[in-house]
Amino acid sequence: DAMALVMLGFFLLLTHYFYSQSIPTGLWLLAATTLLTATLIRVHGGAQPLSAIVRYAGLLLAQATPFMLIIFLLFPRISGPLWGLPKDAHSGLSGLSEQMSPGSLNDLIQSGAIAFRVRFSGEVPEKADLYWRGPVFEDYDGQTWRARVRDPQRPGRPPVIEAGDRKISYVTTLEAHNQRWLLALDLPLVLPDDSVLAPTLSPTLETLAREPVLGRARFTLTSTLDFVANRQETPAMLQQALRLPPGLNQRSRELAEVWREKFKKPELISGAALLFFRQEAFFYTLRPPLLGQNAVDDFLFGTRRGFCEHFASAYVVLMRAAGVPARVVAGYQGGELNPVDVYLTVRQSDAHAWAEIWLADQGWVRVDPTAAVAPSRIEVGIEAALPAGDPLPALVRIDSELLRDLRNRWDAANNTWNQWVLGYNPQRQREVLSRLGLNEPDWRNMTAALATLCGIALLLVTWWTLHQRTTTPPAQRAWQRFCKRLARLGIVRAAWEGPLDFASRVARERPELAALTSEAASHFADLHYGTGKAEQLQKLRECTRRLKPL
Repeated sequence: DAMALVMLGFFLLLTHYFYSQSIPTGLWLLAATTLLTATLIRVHGGAQPLSAIVRYAGLLLAQATPFMLIIFLLFPRISGPLWGLPKDAHSGLSGLSEQMSPGSLNDLIQSGAIAFRVRFSGEVPEKADLYWRGPVFEDYDGQTWRARVRDPQRPGRPPVIEAGDRKISYVTTLEAHNQRWLLALDLPLVLPDDSVLAPTLSPTLETLAREPVLGRARFTLTSTLDFVANRQETPAMLQQALRLPPGLNQRSRELAEVWREKFKKPELISGAALLFFRQEAFFYTLRPPLLGQNAVDDFLFGTRRGFCEHFASAYVVLMRAAGVPARVVAGYQGGELNPVDVYLTVRQSDAHAWAEIWLADQGWVRVDPTAAVAPSRIEVGIEAALPAGDPLPALVRIDSELLRDLRNRWDAANNTWNQWVLGYNPQRQREVLSRLGLNEPDWRNMTAALATLCGIALLLVTWWTLHQRTTTPPAQRAWQRFCKRLARLGIVRAAWEGPLDFASRVARERPELAALTSEAASHFADLHYGTGKAEQLQKLRECTRRLKPL
C-alpha cells in the first residue's frame, strides 16, 4: 500500500504542469519529489534520522540529474501536445479580442501579464515607433467594431508594400493568446519560416498564423518603420472602409460634413479632427462614463472622457462620415526594455488602439488620435498618461529603483526559463544539436547519441559510487589526525597497534598524555566497531584540538 501511494504521488506531480509551468512550480515539484523519494527510503530502510534520509534522497536525485539533462536535450521533440483538449479549453487566455466596443480594452490594460517579449538584433527603436499590429476592425454597427474573419486557406490579395531602407530584425517570444495574430512590429517585411505557424500577411496588413496560438511561440521577423502600404487599393476594400450604420451619431456626421466642405482634401480633414481632439477639453482616463446608443456623439459632445479605443473609434467615424476611408487597428504600443537581459517586455497594459486612413498615392497611413490628447501615453507609457487614481497593475506603477531592479531580474530569470526550458521545441532542439555537431539530427542518430551518453553517465555514476565506498570513514580520519599529532611529540603508532593497546603504551612512555590518549582511543574504538554514538565523533575531534597546545 505504501509503495502504491508513493508511486501515485510521483504520477500526480505531473498534473501540476497543467496549471503552471513557472519556476516556483518547478522548485515545488523538486521538493515534493525529494520528499517522496525520502519516503521510499524510509519504507525500505527502516527508522533513520530525518536528516540522513533527506540527504540520501537528495544524493539519489543528484545521480539522476545527468540522465535527465541528456534525455531533455536528445529525446526527439514533436510539434503539438500528446493529447487533445476541448475547443473551449483555451477560452480564458488573456489577449486582444476579434471585436472592440467602448470599455472592452479596459480590463486588458489593467492586467500586468506579459503579452510577448522581443529581442532586437540591433538598436532598439524609439518608444513612439513601437506599434505592434494586431486585429484590424472594419465592420461597425454603432457600438462594436469587428474584425473580418478570413479563411487561412484563402488569404486573399496580398498587400503591396514599398519599404524604406531602414529594416529591423528581431526575435519575438509570443505568449499563448488563442488568436491568430502574431503581433509584428508595424510593418513586417520578412515573415518567419515556420511550418507550424505558416504565417501570412493579410490584405489588411495583419500577420496571421494558420491556427490560433495555443502555446508559447518563438519566431524571427524583419520589419520596417518607413513604408507605403497598398498605394493602389481595391474598390471593395475602400468601400468597406467608408461604411457607417444609418441613423446614428447625427451630430458627428454634421461636424464631419462641415470639415469636408471646408477642407476638401483628406489630409486637411484629418488635421482638423486631430486639432479638435487637441483643443477641446478631452481627458485620457480608464474610468470613462457609460455611453448611450449614439456612442460617438455622447463621447465627442458630452463626456469627452475615455482612452485609446474611444479616441480611435470616434476619429474613424468622423473620417468615414467625411468621405475618407478609415479603419481601427488594435495591438500594443511601446514596451519596457529590461536592462538585465536586453529583452523588450510588452505587457497587456500596453494594449492600444489607433486608426488608419487611406490617402491617394500614400496608401494606408497610421494616425493615432490618442497622441493628440495624451502624447505621454505614446512617448513614455500608459502610467505617465493616467491620473493618479486610475487603476493600473502594481507592476506598472513601481517607482522604487530597488523594486524595479528586482522585478527586472525576476522577469529575466523567467524569460531564460521560457526560452531554454519551456521553449525547447523541435526548432530549438535542432539549433542546439547543430552546435553540438549533429548537423542533420534525425531519430536514428539522436537515439544512438542518447544511448551512448546515457551509458557514459552510468559508468561515471558507478565509478563515483564505488569510489565513495572505498573512502576513509570520518571516525578513521579523526583518529589518524590524532595519531599524527602524537607523532610530532615523538610517539609513533605502529600500523599493527589497536587503539587500546596504543593508549596503554602511551601511558607507560608519556604518563602526562595518558588520560587524553585513552579518551580518544575509547571514542574511536566505540565508533569504529559500531557501538558508539554520533556525538562521540565530535568528542574525538575535540581530543585532537586539546592535544595541539601540548
